[in-house]
Amino acid sequence: MKIVIVGGGQVGGTLAENLASEANDITVIDPQIERLRELQDRLDIRTVHGFGSHPDVLIAAGIEDADMLVAVTNSDELNMMACQVAHSLFRTPTKIARVRSGSYTHSSCREKLFNDKNVPVDVLITPEQVVTDYISQLVEYPGTLQVLDFADGAVQLVAVREIKDGPMVGRNLVAIRQQLSGVEARTAAIWRQDRPIVPEAETVILEGDEVFFVAARADTRRVMKALYPDHKPYQRIMIAGGGNIGYRLAKTLEEKHNVKIIEFSPERGEYLAEHLDKTVVLQGEAADRELLLEENIDKTDVFLAVTNDDEVNIMASLLAKRLGARKVMTLIADPVYAELMQGSEIDIAISPQQATTSSLLSHVRRGDTLKVHSLRRGAAEALEIVAHGDAKGSKVVGRAIEDIKLPPGTTIAALVRDCEVVITHHDTVIEQDDHAIVFMIDKSHTRAVEKLFQVGFTFF
Repeated sequence: MKIVIVGGGQVGGTLAENLASEANDITVIDPQIERLRELQDRLDIRTVHGFGSHPDVLIAAGIEDADMLVAVTNSDELNMMACQVAHSLFRTPTKIARVRSGSYTHSSCREKLFNDKNVPVDVLITPEQVVTDYISQLVEYPGTLQVLDFADGAVQLVAVREIKDGPMVGRNLVAIRQQLSGVEARTAAIWRQDRPIVPEAETVILEGDEVFFVAARADTRRVMKALYPDHKPYQRIMIAGGGNIGYRLAKTLEEKHNVKIIEFSPERGEYLAEHLDKTVVLQGEAADRELLLEENIDKTDVFLAVTNDDEVNIMASLLAKRLGARKVMTLIADPVYAELMQGSEIDIAISPQQATTSSLLSHVRRGDTLKVHSLRRGAAEALEIVAHGDAKGSKVVGRAIEDIKLPPGTTIAALVRDCEVVITHHDTVIEQDDHAIVFMIDKSHTRAVEKLFQVGFTFF
């Protein structure tokens, strides 16, 4: 595909990196020459200096025959205008915009505003909501590192890190499966000391392993309860930062949890107090030791640091953990910081651009790829892809999984068939229109998997 990306920041750069590795024709537009130079030094892409809403800049980027425009600058207005120009002057088939302001994305005006007659954006990406949904899933399932939905939430991929003397440590996958006593789940992959392991029946779980398993959403909680009985539900939540993400999180969690939110700005604090129903709003600094002690940080189940400053988030999280917070989750935009802090005293480092990129990839991928989730800082990937065709025209339909030539380290972990979830085994046969949940420990195999699911000409 020929794709023009407007905005070479963290989200645009991460997206360009993902797409360039899959033999797409990528051009990035940005007004900062230094940013473009850095991208071009490490990626096989074209860059154009300028503003992506200017017609002459878009022409220089090749918009006239582009398949897609993805506008992900920090300016909602620039992103929307870039889509408008691409539609009005060049009839670009697909236009995706990152829009952050709730004024634009509120349900009361969203449908009226974003359409071909008004603002021609085909896909709207709201990073704050994406991150809010991501964190809410982690709170809903205690002890998890990641919880990702497929097939409209029918299937979930869950990642858990094994701790010292944990209930799974020292046991093989056969014994673990027996413990589930009739609940269907499958181990899709294991990461050990940052190296992937393809799970087999005799694979023994070790301390520090990150284990990814797949289950039907209806069974996820039962699987977690059976395997990790010590992971008690979270009740008391403290949020550091009352910006868009902090506010959305408090609004989402306050119905079922006791929520406190710390906000530095008195004016913003007043807004939060007026618009939140049950959340206790505290005015002060997130890394104020006395404030945290005063508010019983040692009895807090989850401390969420979601300010717009990485350093504040990290320092507040480290302090909260040392003062007794049970679990600490930290929003870290800088990927270097995120890699350093993940698994230290910070339990979960959340990358906003990685979460946003996953949402974007779902709309950018070829053919019948419906959902994409980037895993392990982009090294691995899980996707939902539809199996079309018949046994003559398809390389997967009508075949048992053991007979399909999957790339190394690739697992078809589950199928969704007529709204029913099928956890796969080696002899499971794929049928027409099945939604396959595919896990790849090496995302460089993505294109090969997509080609595997493409229908041959004989089907037509």
